[in-house]
Amino acid sequence: QLDPENTGFIGVETFASLVHSHELPLDPAKLDMLVALAQGNDEGQVCYQELVDLISSKRSSSFKRAIANGQRALPRDVLLDETGLGFYKRFVRYVAYEILPCEMDRRWYFYQHRMCPPPIFMAAVTLTQIIVFLCYGARLNKWVLQTYHPEYMKSPLVYHPGHRARAWRFLTYMFMHVGLEQLGFNALLQLMIGVPLEMVHGILRISFLYLAGVLAGSLTVSITDMRAPLVGGSGGVYALCSAHLANVVMNWAGMRCPYKLLRMVLALVCMSSEVGRAVWLRFSPPLPASGPQPSFMAHLAGAIVGISMGLTILRSYEESLQDQCGWWVLLLSYGTFLLFAVFWNIFAYDLLGAQI
Repeated sequence: QLDPENTGFIGVETFASLVHSHELPLDPAKLDMLVALAQGNDEGQVCYQELVDLISSKRSSSFKRAIANGQRALPRDVLLDETGLGFYKRFVRYVAYEILPCEMDRRWYFYQHRMCPPPIFMAAVTLTQIIVFLCYGARLNKWVLQTYHPEYMKSPLVYHPGHRARAWRFLTYMFMHVGLEQLGFNALLQLMIGVPLEMVHGILRISFLYLAGVLAGSLTVSITDMRAPLVGGSGGVYALCSAHLANVVMNWAGMRCPYKLLRMVLALVCMSSEVGRAVWLRFSPPLPASGPQPSFMAHLAGAIVGISMGLTILRSYEESLQDQCGWWVLLLSYGTFLLFAVFWNIFAYDLLGAQI
């Protein structure tokens, strides 16, 4: 009745009077977003499809474009001013300000976030790593520099160039660690950075980014350090960390996480010291060993994956990756690297006569 010409639009004043007269039970936060979106178009009208998408917690393409163009302002105060929140909602708000640079994105995430599904990927990976470490530690009675124990390096989970035909090792090495300090560092970063990223961007994107870093790490080692084994989840951890840090730098003005400069410096110092420790263990081991110690190249490969592919994945909240040209370029580049690495592992070791 209010749209006799069936245009799909009505005036924002008409819509407001409709809501008031019929006392429609609409979420006030979503209503604010709809009015703000209407204020962003030229006619100041409410779109029926945008109303449907908003009520069903789906983003229309026009809603994404309005967010990208920044053509409207929120009629309410910023999310940080919300009071009377429970512990979990305060944590969700903290995650929103930690990960997202745009206030509209933060509000959208805050009000449409649901506890199901929980961020189970990073928690499951971390728990599995701890269980595997405890099992080998109790079995070998060794909790530091476990790679010096010959039985530890015989594990079917460790990547070793001599067993590169067992393809699962290119991924399962992430469950093995040099010692308690490496496990603690990786587990802490996975929970502090990985879990919030998974809460915002979802299990598919974050698991893909983490596993892409892990796989790139082992394949890079097989190319650049052909005699060295590999343990630890540093490839995936550095992919997550470098992607998050790069996202913070690219959106520095919009980020509202507290002490962001200090935290950035501390993260870079910790990551650099971890790489330095890995280099030291590789070339100047403190104890005599029967063979080369694990390589450090997985750290660098994970960081490259995070800065390139990860920055594209985390750039826009809920934006479809298949609509981004840069995503297909990066995916093609990563696929080309994988193909090259596979052929390298099949032919190069024999052609170069690498002594393993």
